[in-house]
Amino acid sequence: MANTSISDGLIAFLAESPTPFHAVDAMRQRLEAAGFRALREKDVWQLEKGGRYFVVRNESSIVAFINGAQSPVEAGVRIVGAHTDSPCLKVKPQPEMHERDYFQLGVEVYGGVLLPTWFDRDLSLAGRVTYRKTDGTLSSKLVNFKRPIATVASLAIHLDRTQNDGRKINKQTDIAPLLGQVVGEETKDFRDILATQLRSEHPDCQVDAILDYEMSFYDTQPAAVVGLEGDFLVGARLDNLLSCYIGLEALLQSDGSQSAVLICTDHEEVGSRSTAGANGPLLEQVLQRWVGSYDNYCRLAQHSMLVSADNAHGIHPNFQSVHEPNHWPLLNKGPVIKINANQRYASNSVTQAIFRHACHISDVPVQSFVTRTDLGCGSTIGPVTATETGIRTVDIGLPTFGMHSIRETAGTRDAELLVRALVTFFALNDVSSVE
Repeated sequence: MANTSISDGLIAFLAESPTPFHAVDAMRQRLEAAGFRALREKDVWQLEKGGRYFVVRNESSIVAFINGAQSPVEAGVRIVGAHTDSPCLKVKPQPEMHERDYFQLGVEVYGGVLLPTWFDRDLSLAGRVTYRKTDGTLSSKLVNFKRPIATVASLAIHLDRTQNDGRKINKQTDIAPLLGQVVGEETKDFRDILATQLRSEHPDCQVDAILDYEMSFYDTQPAAVVGLEGDFLVGARLDNLLSCYIGLEALLQSDGSQSAVLICTDHEEVGSRSTAGANGPLLEQVLQRWVGSYDNYCRLAQHSMLVSADNAHGIHPNFQSVHEPNHWPLLNKGPVIKINANQRYASNSVTQAIFRHACHISDVPVQSFVTRTDLGCGSTIGPVTATETGIRTVDIGLPTFGMHSIRETAGTRDAELLVRALVTFFALNDVSSVE
């Protein structure tokens, strides 16, 4: 049977984390409760041996690290990376739509959304709101409506009987969520709605005007353990909050003998090219400030290794033909090493061997994944982080079904297995001696 405490903790984390902003806030709270100290990038840092710290950027990316007993310059750091964002529907800047006495909001598609799964769901809204206070200063707050306030209704089969034969969804016209009805000439202003919600959640915020926002729709149905024997965990945003949660669990269990880092960045689903993305300077800047000079950073990089943790495609029993023969990851059979000859994944024989070694020590089974040669391959933060930092990298993940669906499926036993492997990885004595 699966470790129910891990499943329960993951379900709670998913519920707390409808957006990257909320996910980082949830991780921040757990880190602070475990004795990690917040650092501000604009301040001078005074780091102590054995100290535990974290840095937040844009409220949507976080780097947590342990300044281990051994010098990070001489012994390197063990890094686990994941991403905080997931495909979703984001509200447009001027979103109000009033059609036939209905009130809808215009949305943009963020990332590679599996659009059919968003129809006929109970949707809510969450995100970050930036506003002017009554004293003229600016501030930002997180908001979360929590209750179902919208739905994207399907067209009845009677009005288009071809829908089951390969319906095409128009992103501009077909997916605007429905929030209610209006009467006559009545109109609704989305910023007014946000102001009311902001005052409700933060009674002391003194809102004068909503200036801007980053708001996303999400499914209100909570994640759940599913199956006659509880084999599956089904829920939203497993890609990639599953890896964020596991990486955090492993870091919190780390013994601190080696310097260890967890980095969870935003914007992976759209290419990672931002100040808070893996293709930005966040990790390199934190590491340089940690060791004090670029020369020390270059030495650190050559003694270090990154495990890029993102979900893998488990072999689907209904669609076996889309998988490469002999590379059929099974749910609940352990983490998957992801390999691609064209460097869509950053794994190489050395980093794969080191991760396999950590799994061997932990008594954790390992699987391999390669995309069919005639299919395109997704990517992760692995290649962009390796390129940005010069740190050797392996791409791994837990097998899942329905990646980028509004509800994805993973194995309940896999999370515990990967936590064990990553705790061992964080404690490895040397990750640079294999040449």
